[in-house]
Amino acid sequence: MMETLNLLISDETLRDGEQQVGLFFDDKETLARLIARTGVHQIALMPAIHPTEAQLVNNLVSAGFRRQVTASTLMTRSAIDQSKACGVGQIILFHAVSDRLLFLRDPEIVADTAFQGKTIDDGVPPYVIQKMRRRMLANALEHVRYASSQGLRICFAAEDASRADFDFLVDCINTLAPYLDHFLLCDTVGVLTPEKTYIWIRNLLEYSRSVALSVHFHNDMGLALENTIQAVRAGALGVSGTFGGIGERAGNAPLEQVLCGLRVRFGWEVQGIDYDALTSVVNYLHHRQLRPHSPYSQQTQRHESGIHVSSLLRDRKSYAAFPYSHPEIWFGKCSGASNLQYLFEHYLKQPLKKSQYERLRTAIKAIAIEEKRTFSVDEVLELIHSRGLLDSTLVSRASKNLSSEVEITR
Repeated sequence: MMETLNLLISDETLRDGEQQVGLFFDDKETLARLIARTGVHQIALMPAIHPTEAQLVNNLVSAGFRRQVTASTLMTRSAIDQSKACGVGQIILFHAVSDRLLFLRDPEIVADTAFQGKTIDDGVPPYVIQKMRRRMLANALEHVRYASSQGLRICFAAEDASRADFDFLVDCINTLAPYLDHFLLCDTVGVLTPEKTYIWIRNLLEYSRSVALSVHFHNDMGLALENTIQAVRAGALGVSGTFGGIGERAGNAPLEQVLCGLRVRFGWEVQGIDYDALTSVVNYLHHRQLRPHSPYSQQTQRHESGIHVSSLLRDRKSYAAFPYSHPEIWFGKCSGASNLQYLFEHYLKQPLKKSQYERLRTAIKAIAIEEKRTFSVDEVLELIHSRGLLDSTLVSRASKNLSSEVEITR
């Protein structure tokens, strides 16, 4: 006898899934329609990435998928306004909550010369950390209130929650709860184990019962599936993942395996899910050879997202879970100006002006979308040269300055 679970299923295939370096969807709208037929409650997209993404959100809303389409949204009023303008009724606001990532992004710390070149490991005074946390929470509260005032339903995604201070995380949950449908706990670099996950969720529920907790786990250690199942066993009321487990680095918890695993192991069926329709999505990915990179492989050290690369510039531990790893910087639809800064300043020892990084980013994004691919260091240098995106003298000089580190990360 099956038991029905009222569990929120949030699909990230079209957003987080496409952040996998080297992966590019030919037809996201067709895939979105296949995913919608499974009955998942949220299909996440990020309008701010590119105008084509905003148009896709508009198309899906107009096609009758407004109930499912959700906009992943930066913590700014302009981003919230953009998401609303796309016609969605629900958004996922995201912000880092761990001290490691907050230290890299807090505006006052970034502007303080005393902290330049430092990370959270460099003896940061406790009072600085406390102020940093308070500023983050005040900022988040301001924006969830604003989004709520715009009539939007809100899920708050706590980036790097698994490495956050427990008491601060509880404070975040309880402070933001009145404005949220769900609080999403992210294991951003995949450091949790099944045993830790179960205890962590149980402890959080003990101190924060005012809002439903959801989970979004990465697969760096090959444990995202079991971690997700243990989170549900512990009382989590929502699951976020991707079909096939695709995604950045080693990918995410595979939704079809989570859903069928709960069904087979515990006799739990999730309300509203069409289990027969799951196969169509998995087959779609399989026929196009879209699969995640294996945990612990060098391919999992590839980074394209501009937000991630910007953090890696200052702290290697920000998005690299293993100390012995050699991160590679790639370029494509999701990359930012920081990717070009990393290329020219870290690899090539040839700094450019900020305006040049911005122009190159815009151009390379457009080419990546046109050609439906991503580019390695060597490929992007050839692209810059062949398309005349930068003065040829600078490109030639920069190429000669390639450091040995490029060889290590290639």
